[in-house]
Amino acid sequence: MPISLSYLLAASFFIISIRSLSSPKTARLGNLLGILGMFIAIIATMFLINDILLTSLAILLGAVVGIFFALKVKMTSLPQMIAVFNGLGGLSATLIAIAEIINGSSALLDNTIGLIIGAVAFSGSMIAFAKLQGLMSARAITFPLQQLLNLVIAVASIAICIMFIQSGNIELFYWLAALVVLLGFLLVLPIGGADMPVVISVLNSYSGWAAVGIGFSINNHLLIITGALVGASGAILSYIMVKAMNRSLLSVMLGGFGVDNKTSSASSSEAKVAKAGSPQDAAFIMENANKVIIVPGYGMAVAQAQHVLREMAEDLHNLYGVEVKYAIHPVAGRMPGHMNVLLAEANVPYEDVFELEDINREFSTADVAYVIGANDVTNPLAKTDSSSPLYGMPVLDVEKAKTVFFVKRSLSAGYSGVENPLFFADNTIMLYGDAKQVTAEIVNALEEK
Repeated sequence: MPISLSYLLAASFFIISIRSLSSPKTARLGNLLGILGMFIAIIATMFLINDILLTSLAILLGAVVGIFFALKVKMTSLPQMIAVFNGLGGLSATLIAIAEIINGSSALLDNTIGLIIGAVAFSGSMIAFAKLQGLMSARAITFPLQQLLNLVIAVASIAICIMFIQSGNIELFYWLAALVVLLGFLLVLPIGGADMPVVISVLNSYSGWAAVGIGFSINNHLLIITGALVGASGAILSYIMVKAMNRSLLSVMLGGFGVDNKTSSASSSEAKVAKAGSPQDAAFIMENANKVIIVPGYGMAVAQAQHVLREMAEDLHNLYGVEVKYAIHPVAGRMPGHMNVLLAEANVPYEDVFELEDINREFSTADVAYVIGANDVTNPLAKTDSSSPLYGMPVLDVEKAKTVFFVKRSLSAGYSGVENPLFFADNTIMLYGDAKQVTAEIVNALEEK
């Protein structure tokens, strides 16, 4: 009974934790409550373990690895770390399912569900990690009859699953494990880099549902509740992401986005000229503006420019009385909330950060849009070119500002492979260089006057 109450208390902390994560102001408290809930769950579970020493060593090893990566991994590499953690969650479910079957568990269906979802989450997450880490091409990787092969493997997996549940033959279970691991690899291979935020969210959901299956198998109520929380929240987040991209979840998971990178705009870019400016030019224009809207993207994350960006915003406001706001696209960066986390790390006031639907109408009244390391989320082809893979995705209307500054190293396309015609617009000025260095030079120019 005390253990059941402890599990109930831990589950309550998990629920409150997720609720607290919905707001930047309470996110830190939410993390602490989640840690407390997990601590209670671990202590309670220890009373059910026979080999406490071995279990303690495993927990200690996991804690050391977790702390090491938490201290070592940079903010720009968080998506890769999350992909790995999703994969480890799926692998845990897979190994538990195999162990339960070997030990003669009668919950064949529950273990099979845990195995299938867990194995797909594991192998799919490993491909996602490799793409994000640059170990393989981030573009969609396709080959002839790929979808047909996936269908064949899926049908074969279902058939073997039914045969195993009817016969209980362990060899069939091993074959099933091999097939679904392969299926996970093949499902994520054809998904391009621009869809990675959605994929990470989906794989996170998979790892949660795998835990639910294992929870039913070993009759662990806390695992069922926790897995359902992770699975449901990941599914909801995935829905929000695909809605923000005006795509269906099925089209994302079937992949192929970013395969054909040839667009009509690319062929005409040679005849166009992009105007280039200096940080001093940008400082002069912005200090004389009434409203400046900053649009951060993954380039800002790579350059770790969020702190100097906050300095620029503070100088504009405090020294020149300029109204400064931040515009965040839901899929900016490589994971959901990537830009929000980076800005929070730099102590940017929460009230200055706005989501797309709340800020888009204000670009027409802005004197300057300062786009730092963003590309696809500002591309107007999403609204005009039906042949573009970005078509239909809501984008930030930065082109409506009087002056648009683009901080980029070059005129290269974004993750979608689609060139941004806004680079060549009459009201656009390119600021070439490292995002942090360019912004720092603007800060120096602002503070010299």
